[in-house]
Amino acid sequence: MNVLKTLLTLLLFSVFTGLYAQETARQKYIKKYKDIAIREMNEFSIPASITLAQGILESGDGKSKLAVQANNHFGIKCHLEWEGERVYHDDDAKDECFRKYAHAEESYRDHSLFLTGRSRYADLFKLRTNDYRGWAKGLQKAGYATSRTY
Repeated sequence: MNVLKTLLTLLLFSVFTGLYAQETARQKYIKKYKDIAIREMNEFSIPASITLAQGILESGDGKSKLAVQANNHFGIKCHLEWEGERVYHDDDAKDECFRKYAHAEESYRDHSLFLTGRSRYADLFKLRTNDYRGWAKGLQKAGYATSRTY
């Protein structure tokens, strides 16, 4: 009986340990894109933590339709100046135009260019790259997303 109890305990322990040891989708996303986010931070002074957080949020850990079909990890819409490929997706309205990228890395670069190229985000660049709270509040205040809880 004692041997059976010990074996059962070991079995349960190994099952729970195995479940705990598995990486979550979010951890995999961070591992996959952290180096790109750090490169973008070094070049554009956008905190890597903010870039990754936005990528995670906007792309559903890289699993959203936009991320999978268009490599668009930041939900960036076409806007007037966009001349690249496009996909259409329901967002605030039906069939809105979103930018499509050949690779996720292009999406990360465009995110950096998007933030640095628009005056409404200019105040963010007065903040330090380790001020993620200030950046998060500033992005919401500047209207990056339409959600008030962004």
